[in-house]
Amino acid sequence: MGKRKRIAAEARKEAQKTISFAKLNNVPTSPRKTRYVADMIRGMEAFKALGVLKFSNKEAAARLEKLLRSAIANWEAKNERKAESGELYVSLINVDGGAMLKRMRTAPQGRGYRIRKRSNHVTLHVDTLNKEIQN
Repeated sequence: MGKRKRIAAEARKEAQKTISFAKLNNVPTSPRKTRYVADMIRGMEAFKALGVLKFSNKEAAARLEKLLRSAIANWEAKNERKAESGELYVSLINVDGGAMLKRMRTAPQGRGYRIRKRSNHVTLHVDTLNKEIQN
């Protein structure tokens, strides 16, 4: 690895240490269905988002609720204190496409239709509302 790349990689690692996030890889749901739920909580206060996810009928909501709880716990571990209501918010949530299982379905006249079983990767960042006060 070249010096320039090493310096950039170290800078990225240092930036990651201050950010509290949680990742969920290879979720066996299509990214489109998960993005619908992610859009509901993007930018929302963390504990309010937990309530929204708890009472949502979507399958992806249960997975995102668990992921949000993990991100909050990561924030609490990094800052060595409990999160209070109104303090944290969902600063970033990304849903990216993951690996795709390709299957064939029988079709008329000796043909086969392709079925793509999609998966996704979710990254959720939480941050404090008052960053100036904390620093």
